[in-house]
Amino acid sequence: MKQTTKLSTGQQQEHSAETRTVKTTAQEFKNVEELLRHDAAQTPVPSEIARRLNQSAAETPVPRRPWWRRILG
Repeated sequence: MKQTTKLSTGQQQEHSAETRTVKTTAQEFKNVEELLRHDAAQTPVPSEIARRLNQSAAETPVPRRPWWRRILG
């Protein structure tokens, strides 16, 4: 007996996304930093998080110059 399934559009998209991820080729990285950079380049940042991060960075005060730089110029 053959079973047929009806998938909604969302389920079809999820299934096709899973299929695409399975077909990706394996990559080898030299170190952890390289892996993290690759992952960061592939992962989009949600807009709300990006907005909050930019706001937080803008509110951070600029650090004072070290005493030796102020004296020596």
